[in-house]
Amino acid sequence: MAAEIEVTLDVMLARRKIRSKELAAEIGMTEANLSLLKSGKVKGVRFDTLARLCEALDCEPGDLLAVKRGD
Repeated sequence: MAAEIEVTLDVMLARRKIRSKELAAEIGMTEANLSLLKSGKVKGVRFDTLARLCEALDCEPGDLLAVKRGD
C-alpha cells in the first residue's frame, strides 16, 4: 500500500487555540475550502496557501502535513 499524506491542520488549530473561521479570514480563504483542507478531502494544496497557513499559525509545513505509511 502506498504512503498517504495526512493533514494535521486541526491539531495545530487546537494548539494555537484558533478557530477555523478566524484562520480562514486571516489568510483570505473561504471557511468551506479550509474545512475541505482540514478534512483531507483535497487532492493538493498550493504552496502559497501552505505558506499563508504557516505564517498565520507560526509553524512549518511539517507541522500541518504528515506521511501516513501503509503496511
